[in-house]
Amino acid sequence: MERVICLLIGYVFGLFQTAYIYGKLHGIDIRDYGSGNAGTTNTMRVLGTKAGLIVLLGDILKCIFAIVIAGLLFNDTHPDMIYLLKIYAAAGAILGHNFPFYLHFKGGKGIAATAGLILAFHPYFIPVGVILFFGIFFTTHYVSLGSIIVYAGFMIEIVVLGQMGIFGMSQEYLIEMYIVAAFLTIMAYYKHRENIMRLIKGEERKTYLTHKKDGKQ
Repeated sequence: MERVICLLIGYVFGLFQTAYIYGKLHGIDIRDYGSGNAGTTNTMRVLGTKAGLIVLLGDILKCIFAIVIAGLLFNDTHPDMIYLLKIYAAAGAILGHNFPFYLHFKGGKGIAATAGLILAFHPYFIPVGVILFFGIFFTTHYVSLGSIIVYAGFMIEIVVLGQMGIFGMSQEYLIEMYIVAAFLTIMAYYKHRENIMRLIKGEERKTYLTHKKDGKQ
């Protein structure tokens, strides 16, 4: 039951579609422009860097809030599985972001929400996530490449830290947490399947923080 509650909490927060709301405030449905993705990169290309940063912050915060609330609700009663419950809350937020029911399940790709997971889950994840994403992005200017590399790093790190005992959970809970993390990773790669094909073909659009562009992401 605790898992379901955390999933639902996360999903409700994930339904706050920052890109869609920001676009509507400016008279457009962001999903009708650029790549059609309701996320940070498409917003940045269509409406500019400031808009993209606002959307990024909103999508990060909704996942952080979901994780924090899960912690507040269950930290005292379920300390032996609190990280498992936190990742369920994060998974709910990412699912809500990617598949909002009131937008016919057409949302974003979940990367900004995943940034919230990395920032709020455990401090050990922050430096690795920041170095991987910004190292890749500022070197190649491919947001998609940085995103999928971050997910690979997250998946590896959560298993390594889990087996080191950092999360203080039993092996049974750890394996369940790895399964949830693997599901999120697979979903991220699936949502980026077109980006991956364009990267392989050398056709992926680059993103520059100082430019306002339409394009595919």
